[in-house]
Amino acid sequence: QVQVVESGGGLVRAGDSLRLSCTASGGTFSSYAMGWFRQGPGKEREFVASISGSGVSTYYASSVSGRFAISRDNAKNTMDLQMNSLKPEDTAVYYCAARRSPIAGPGVPYDYWGQGTQVTVSS
Repeated sequence: QVQVVESGGGLVRAGDSLRLSCTASGGTFSSYAMGWFRQGPGKEREFVASISGSGVSTYYASSVSGRFAISRDNAKNTMDLQMNSLKPEDTAVYYCAARRSPIAGPGVPYDYWGQGTQVTVSS
């Protein structure tokens, strides 16, 4: 069983930056594609970004492209989401997820989920 844990959320102002981290244990980290999702108040959970097992391929939602950057360090079993130029509409609970395949991409299913970390952006 893979355990996924997020960290790094908090309260920031519009325009600020924040870095989220995710660790995954219980499997071979590089064999898992990893992704970030978020759920804002009164909204459905939505895709934010994903990265392939090797780290070569990355994908972003159009709403965050150019502002967010996903990366991973397979030697440390960690994945990060660097969030820049944050906006109030980025306020959400952010979830890290792992997929039992190294292939990432839009719309693919994820198998393991973290508990989420709150990100609040004030105007």
